[in-house]
Amino acid sequence: MNEQQFPDNFLQTLSAENGFDEENFIQAHQITDAPTSIRLNPFKHPSLKTDEQVAWCSDGFYLNTRPSFTFDPLFHAGCYYVQEASSMFIDHILKHIRPNIDDAIKVLDLCAAPGGKSTLLNSAINANDLLVANEIIKTRVPVLTDNLSRWGQANVIVSNNDPKDIGRLKSFFDIILVDAPCSGSGMFRKDPQAMNEWSEANVELCHQRQERILADILPALKEDGYLIYSTCSYSHQENEDILDWLCLEFDLESVRIPIYKEWGIVETQSHDKKAWGYRFYPGKVKGEGLFASCLKKRTNTGELGTFKNNMQQKISSKEIDQIKAYINNPDDYYYFKVNEDWLAINRAHKESLNILQRHLYLKKSGVRVGKLMGKDLIPDHELALSTIINKDAVLQTELTYDQAIQYLRRDNIDLNPMEKGWSLMNYEGQALGWAKLLPNRINNYYPKEIRIFSSPPAP
Repeated sequence: MNEQQFPDNFLQTLSAENGFDEENFIQAHQITDAPTSIRLNPFKHPSLKTDEQVAWCSDGFYLNTRPSFTFDPLFHAGCYYVQEASSMFIDHILKHIRPNIDDAIKVLDLCAAPGGKSTLLNSAINANDLLVANEIIKTRVPVLTDNLSRWGQANVIVSNNDPKDIGRLKSFFDIILVDAPCSGSGMFRKDPQAMNEWSEANVELCHQRQERILADILPALKEDGYLIYSTCSYSHQENEDILDWLCLEFDLESVRIPIYKEWGIVETQSHDKKAWGYRFYPGKVKGEGLFASCLKKRTNTGELGTFKNNMQQKISSKEIDQIKAYINNPDDYYYFKVNEDWLAINRAHKESLNILQRHLYLKKSGVRVGKLMGKDLIPDHELALSTIINKDAVLQTELTYDQAIQYLRRDNIDLNPMEKGWSLMNYEGQALGWAKLLPNRINNYYPKEIRIFSSPPAP
């Protein structure tokens, strides 16, 4: 790629930015093999071969070569997430602003799909903390839900709401991450098509949209709570100018995040309020373009009114006992029904769930366990991938690689099982989903909507 292939005026708009090196930047965009990085799921302890660690994220690793993730059963088991390394800096910010992990917190990822930063946040918090992953665009919610289901935790709620709706939950959240919609210049190397959509006019439109989103959501942040703001844009208007606006209009206080020189991250400050921000330039860091910042809210914008749920479900203790048999440490969870489906969420989040159900449109709450049919449980795919399942209570079938791919494609599996009934289908000890073992066949219950359609590459 040469300079003329960048959008008109693009490089000129960056020339005055702190740390911008035009020659280095152009050279970095001539590299066709951008770094490949993954982040391990700490709850599943996969035995994966990794290479160099990402400096600012202990679970992040670069891979020397990019494998076919589609045909890696451990990817489908939720053992890792394929995530661009720069965006893992959110983990470093979170660890800095939350030195005391004993106090339970509520975290919102406002623009969450496809789920990279949500799974990162979920890895960094405790079971008694709550993560609400929201996606504004309805068509993007299923992939977010699937990725969080793979991650396997029960302290997660997925919602599909406008920021203004969530903003009515006054002072509900301790930390809000806004990875804002932006002009996308930080993705030019990864997605050259993004250059066709970039313009100075679009940057200004994004700036206005970012202000509107932030103004709508800030009432939901507690006093002394933290706003983490990030974009995949290099434009000053979408980054430092937004920080100045936040500090001026909402009296937010900038938080300086410690970094090391060898990381290659450029520390910057806004023009008016000198708010701290962190720029990631390909060529200086082993990753793509990113801007990240953190601010502390110093004002109280009211409290959410008290809410007493008088519509508690009448659920038989006998049915709850049936469900509990499939759950590790079953007394740690609150059980409830949505239509015929049983769900489980960490008991600490019962009240928060009731509040969110009243105010928001929820798409996922905790872990969907399954349906009861008399004395039998028809288990849900979420239960199979969850970390709360009591594996001693179910059959398990270990698959070879070829059998695992057959299973993920919903093909017939060549097996001669000795036992019959519902079975977890495992690969290297990691659950992929359910199958029902019958005397003369195996019914494959891997969800149709996420099955592999293509054929594996030739060896």
